[in-house]
Amino acid sequence: MVCFCFLVDQKRRMRRSKPAAGTCSRCGGGASVADMKTATRFCYIPFYWKSWKAIVCTFCGAILKSYNR
Repeated sequence: MVCFCFLVDQKRRMRRSKPAAGTCSRCGGGASVADMKTATRFCYIPFYWKSWKAIVCTFCGAILKSYNR
């Protein structure tokens, strides 16, 4: 009997951010515009990454809106 076990994970990283007007609809905290980077790894080897922009809450970290580049 053969058993295959693959480990695939995805990490999001905020590269830089700047303040934006508005508040979070979940907690009422401030908002910021951030450049995000998502890396998908297969057995700890990155094989796909994507850069995108998002409006993020500065207090709870929720992604309020995302934009593709």
